[in-house]
Amino acid sequence: MKKRIIFHIDVNSAYLSWEAVYRLQHGAAIDLRDIPSIVGGDESKRHGIVLARSIPAKKFGILTGETIYSARQKCPNLTIVPPNYERYMKASNSMIKLLEGYSPYVQRYSIDEVFMDYSYNSEKNFLDTAYEIKERIRGELGFTVNIGIGPNKLLAKMASDFKKPNRVHTLFHDEIENKMWPLPVDELFMVGPRTKAKLNKRGIFTIGELAKLDREYIYSWLKKPGLVVWEYANGIENSPVRNTPLPIKSIGNSTTTSYDVDNRRESHMFLLALSEMVGMRVRNLEQCGRVISVSLKNDKFYSYSHQRKLSIATDSTNVIYRTAKKLFDEMWQGEPIRRFSVSISEFYSNEFQQLSLLEDYNEKEEILDKTIDKIRNKYGYNSIIRSCFLHSGVRPIIGGVVAEEDYPMMSSLL
Repeated sequence: MKKRIIFHIDVNSAYLSWEAVYRLQHGAAIDLRDIPSIVGGDESKRHGIVLARSIPAKKFGILTGETIYSARQKCPNLTIVPPNYERYMKASNSMIKLLEGYSPYVQRYSIDEVFMDYSYNSEKNFLDTAYEIKERIRGELGFTVNIGIGPNKLLAKMASDFKKPNRVHTLFHDEIENKMWPLPVDELFMVGPRTKAKLNKRGIFTIGELAKLDREYIYSWLKKPGLVVWEYANGIENSPVRNTPLPIKSIGNSTTTSYDVDNRRESHMFLLALSEMVGMRVRNLEQCGRVISVSLKNDKFYSYSHQRKLSIATDSTNVIYRTAKKLFDEMWQGEPIRRFSVSISEFYSNEFQQLSLLEDYNEKEEILDKTIDKIRNKYGYNSIIRSCFLHSGVRPIIGGVVAEEDYPMMSSLL
């Protein structure tokens, strides 16, 4: 059996690196990577958190996920730039296109992480290829990556987390004892704070100590999740590198507002902005969905939702919005709302469509949706917007580039 060679390519400080490269290409005099800087939300809003940080920012103790207010307290001269997900997706796609020149098996794991199966390429030494890829990404795309190499996706991912930035590391089975086992147990993939606390309570502080436990003992104690982390600690993981995505069960976007929304008109606008992104994403996947769902969270943090099954599957932004608006009107009790969510599920291919004698088929609306998508994909999401959003204070399209169904964790598992 041919030895597996799996690469894990991880962009160093992805959002910040991509933002820095973009700005330098457009005439900026300062490289964000050389100064204390972060990519994050608006300080005045609830979701003002650190999404990415420069190495100088790390020296001030700034952490990914902490509030911008807290980061500012640590470094008063901190440079803060807002995120631009469309820009980052373009950078991510450029990296994937480069990698596809080395292997037909390239799997996006997240916007800044990619797996590549190099097992089938015997023309060039895998280490030489890794260094070539690293330098090409730096030279052609302007940012740096860490590349981890191992016999499976788990060990490749663990290797890429070793010393950063701009490094190549290996982690094969004969290297596990020296390179991985001495690490703190919470550095193992899938070991979070609660699992770490349980393990620490029984005197297990390193990955090696977890690996040496009796298999039956860990299963009797922590059941299947315990068995999974025990296998990972021993370097056991066999999922393939997929060059086709997993079937998608639902597509949704949500937003937490910066203020409590207490009127129907503004609530409808948030639903429309979310429906815009949901519709674009459904059409991009060439799918139609039959079930529309709306979820709300009020100012008391109580959540509730309604859904409706359509007689005809749809990819129309207007149909999604009209259904979402009806669902909202049915369940809203007039209280202030701080979180809105719109999703669509039960998918069918949009290649063929079952029509109904009871409902009109709007061909002009379908053509309009596709035309708007083309314009937005070429010139940016805000290149064409609905006039109702002008001067409204509500963003015309709400939703990021990554949602819950796109990049599942290692359930297959990586």
